[in-house]
Amino acid sequence: MNRENKKNLWISIGFLAAFVLWTVMVKIVDVRPIGPEDSQVGFAAVNGFFHNLTGVHFTIYDITDLVGLLPFGLVGVFGLLGLTQWIRRKSLLKVDRSILVLGGFYAVVLAAFVFFEVVVINYRPVLIEGELEASYPSSHTMLAMCVIPTAIMQFNGRIQNALLRRSLAVLLTAVMLLLVIGRLVSGVHWLTDIIGGGLLSTGLVMLYRTVNHWK
Repeated sequence: MNRENKKNLWISIGFLAAFVLWTVMVKIVDVRPIGPEDSQVGFAAVNGFFHNLTGVHFTIYDITDLVGLLPFGLVGVFGLLGLTQWIRRKSLLKVDRSILVLGGFYAVVLAAFVFFEVVVINYRPVLIEGELEASYPSSHTMLAMCVIPTAIMQFNGRIQNALLRRSLAVLLTAVMLLLVIGRLVSGVHWLTDIIGGGLLSTGLVMLYRTVNHWK
């Protein structure tokens, strides 16, 4: 393992450890029933203050739901690329290594989604269609911060035209920021949900980068 990969691995471990610590803190620090139906929320003073500051904006929520389809589209694009290579090359092992690593990364992200749907850390600050929904970590934050950076890495390695590469990177980064900031100010998540999603996503993306460049 070269020096850069070692650095990326330690960064990944650091962010993942920070996510675990943050999650534990969300469960034990200043936990009070400030959510709908008296649901318990950690960092109650900070979360309550920020939620009251932003308010609830379902129009922004709906926009982020719509824009959130783009990362799913990117997953489909790379899934189709991998399937096409598999069929043409007649062997899964002949599919580009970076695509196989990306597929494994998507599986890990999906497993994290499922895990936190089952193991509920806290619920949203608003009812969605009259129901409490798991809120931590923010799934849209994870979707944006996991899928989009890895897509940019893939495009950088596959697109020869420098202007097109840069343009795609700028566009996709703008979409990522729109999703994260939009989810933050829409009022459908607690501030700690966004932070948790950011920590976990950064750790997973750096782990993907490490594995993808493993020699």
